[in-house]
This record gives sequence, C-alpha cells and structure tokens, in this order.
Amino acid sequence: MKVLVTGSSGLVGSATVRAWHELGAEVVGLDNNTRQDLFGPAGDTRPNLARLRASCPNFTHLELDVRDREGVLHAFREVAPEVVVHCAAQPSHDLAKDRVFDDFEINAVGTLNLLEATRLHAPEAAFVFASTNKVYGDRPNHLPLVERETRWDFADEADHHGIDESCPLDQCLHSLFGVSKASADLLCQEYARYFGLKVGVFRAGCITGGAHAGVPLHGFLSHLVKVAVRDETYTIIGYDGKQVRDQIHAADLAAAFVAFAEAPRPGEVYNVGGGRGNSASIRECMTLLEERLGRPVRTAYEPTPRVGDHICYLSDTRKLQAHYPGWSIRRPLSEVVDEILAAEQAR
Repeated sequence: MKVLVTGSSGLVGSATVRAWHELGAEVVGLDNNTRQDLFGPAGDTRPNLARLRASCPNFTHLELDVRDREGVLHAFREVAPEVVVHCAAQPSHDLAKDRVFDDFEINAVGTLNLLEATRLHAPEAAFVFASTNKVYGDRPNHLPLVERETRWDFADEADHHGIDESCPLDQCLHSLFGVSKASADLLCQEYARYFGLKVGVFRAGCITGGAHAGVPLHGFLSHLVKVAVRDETYTIIGYDGKQVRDQIHAADLAAAFVAFAEAPRPGEVYNVGGGRGNSASIRECMTLLEERLGRPVRTAYEPTPRVGDHICYLSDTRKLQAHYPGWSIRRPLSEVVDEILAAEQAR
C-alpha cells in the first residue's frame, strides 16, 4: 500500500508516517520545513525528518510545499497513493494575523491543491484531513461555564463529555487561523459529497507528544515543559491559568486516521481529542510538572486573553468511538507529560 502524508516531518505527520510504516505500507512524505520559517529555529522539524529516515526504511521524503500546485499534481501522478493524510498546516491561532497570506494559502489553498490532485490522480484513495477545533471559533465559550479552584468547567451536565460535531461554526469570532482551517474543512466535506471522494475530517484539540517542537505561539504543553525544564518563565495569558484543554498524543490521533482509512465513511466529521480524561488547565499542567521537577514553575501573567481563545474545551469523541469502536485513547495525560519531559531533558 502507498500512503502519502503531508507535513510528514511535523508532530502529527511523523506519527502518521510511523503508524503506516508499522503496518508495512510504503510511505511518501511531503514537507519543506515551513514550520521553521513560521516559528524560527525552535520550530525546526529537521530532527524529526532525520529520525524518520533512520528508523523507517520504507519512507521517502519529498521536499515540497503544498502551495506548489504543479508540484503537488506531479507528486500525485508519480506516487498514485491509496491513502492521503493531510497534516501540513500553518498551525498557530495567533501567528495567522501576522502572516495572513501564508496562513490562508497554506491551510485553504494547499488543501484545495491536494483535494484536486486526489480527484484527478487518486480518486479511490481514502483522504484524511487533520482539521482543528478552532473551526468552532469562540462558540464553546457561549456555553454555561463554572469557575472551580483550578479550572473552568461546563456548568451543564449535558455538556460533561465536551463539544460534539453539532457545534455551530458561524456567527462567532474565529481568528484568521480558524477561518482558513474552516475553509479547508468545508472543502474536504464538499469534495466528499460533490465528487464522491472518500474524505474524512478530524477536528482535533491540543495534539502533543515527545516529538513536538513547541513554541510560544503553538504547542502549549510542549512549550510549557520546555520552559519549565530550562527554569525559564512561562507567561500565562488570561483566565488566571484556569483555561482547560484536552491533550491527545499524536500517535493516538494517527491511530484514528488509520481506522478511518481502513473503513472510510465519506464526508464524516469527527471531533477528536483526549476528552475529559486527558483534560487539564494550565495551572493543573504546571502542578504535574512541579511534582516531577521538585520545584516551582516560574510564571508571569498577562491578563488580556488571546483573541477567541477557548476558556474550556473538551472533545466529545463518542461519535468517533461509535463508528470505530476499536479506537480509543491509549496514552493518559500523565504518560504524555512524562514522555515530553524525558524528550526535553534529553535534548
């Protein structure tokens, strides 16, 4: 089987390469280290690429930007993939306002290039799109919330499991990143419904793991661990550090991609994340690190929240689990933190 993965040197892309490689697939990765251009040296994904080349003999790297339409079309003609997993993105909620053309062209136009290449040259392929919960904008903040000692939470028991796929996308504040990803998300759904492609959309929350090149503008948990290990100062932005995220390890997300590709349900949208079991506020994550490091995490506080930031977000994964009962979260938050901590301490 031939699998094509975009953003293959990134956190999710590299986990996806490994997942398919372990299944015996021939994997072709498209990446050009745009993350380093976006985030500077700390965002460099070349170390991930080096590890993939060293450990995955059936992996081939193509230096290619998803914005390069002719290059993408040529790659699809040559590779003729049976599965396409699209992980390449400008991933920062905050950076988008400073790189507006890059953000939209990478996220929306790049996705269009890949969908059209699939339609023209691999129409039977399963196509998996790594979307984001930011397509919902700040709509989750409109739910009744309650402030607890260390976190915000949903006030209504009906929301206990978190945000499901019926959450509205419009008439709310998104950030430009949320808009570009929502555009790509809708394109993917349309190519499934209009052209009949086997496309599935996965709206993920906070994705993480030891391979994450976290930076201040993206990769909250990885960046927090990096700052804590170096005994530097972590800046909490808004909500007194009680804003809640659910963390999913990139390997668990990649496993969901595999499950879909093995039994595609065209046009389906899935919210995917760590759920309530892998949820934590910034304060709670700092406590986990302080317990492991044996010292406080240095902090500063910026009271003005990030524009459109979620106060409390948990992914309701019940639809995904109903459609693919063999999939589940295999890596609890404590293990994820330990992995990231070990990776950072080894650097």
